[in-house]
Amino acid sequence: MISSPSMNSFDAPFDGDLSAELALALRLADAADAVSMARFDAADLDIQIKPDATYVTEADLATERAIRDILEAERPEDGIFGEEFGSSGNAAREWIIDPIDGTANYLKGIPMWATLIALAIDGVPRVGVVSQPAIGRRWWGATGLGAWTATPSGTPTRLRVSEIDSLEKSSISFQSIEQWDEVGRVDDLIRLTRAVWRDRGYGDAWPYMLLAEGRLEMVAEFGVKEYDVAPYVPILHEAGGRFTAVDGSHTLSDRSGIATNGILHDAFIDLLRDDGSAS
Repeated sequence: MISSPSMNSFDAPFDGDLSAELALALRLADAADAVSMARFDAADLDIQIKPDATYVTEADLATERAIRDILEAERPEDGIFGEEFGSSGNAAREWIIDPIDGTANYLKGIPMWATLIALAIDGVPRVGVVSQPAIGRRWWGATGLGAWTATPSGTPTRLRVSEIDSLEKSSISFQSIEQWDEVGRVDDLIRLTRAVWRDRGYGDAWPYMLLAEGRLEMVAEFGVKEYDVAPYVPILHEAGGRFTAVDGSHTLSDRSGIATNGILHDAFIDLLRDDGSAS
């Protein structure tokens, strides 16, 4: 007998209408794009190093402020958790923000960076937007409303993951070797790459969206925080895929994430078990 998903499971049912929240998230992305693009590839961009040795630019700070200003005006009862200014307010309804995911690319003038926006309700991300304005792309989704992207003409196109059902036919993205090395999982990464058809380190938000579009079958990484992965949950689940921590748990706080087309989720998790065994 299959038990019902728990309240905090990413598969837990939700019977509310999220149309207004998704519309707001898209407006937040519009505001973020205007701020971030205004300083992209600027010769005089201000760059600082944070206590954790990661970079932050003036654009990261200004983009998060722009998003927060709108939320504080239009959703004053909701909580906010952002990379640059921390968390505040109601954790039961929390907007999770990464103003510029891929700051290292941003400050180098490489266009592969994104603004990540999610709304989590009772700990489950229900609304997600991924906006990559430097390449003119955006993806969005919400529980019960599907997952979408826009064609060059602007017409929304519904997203659907692939139907590949074998590891040896799958194409994957592992983000970076450094991530896996830092947690002692390089041997697992090598075993993974030997089991699949094709592997690439596309990096940051883009491979998750390639997965949602049916172009990849798995993305996995380590060292991530809640704001690095939250919007992927509703987008991928609405596209027919799955997202969990690498151990299979439904949490954003494990510092790991694995996203798949759903069909191969358990097979990939088995392959990445710490002991190297597979069922």
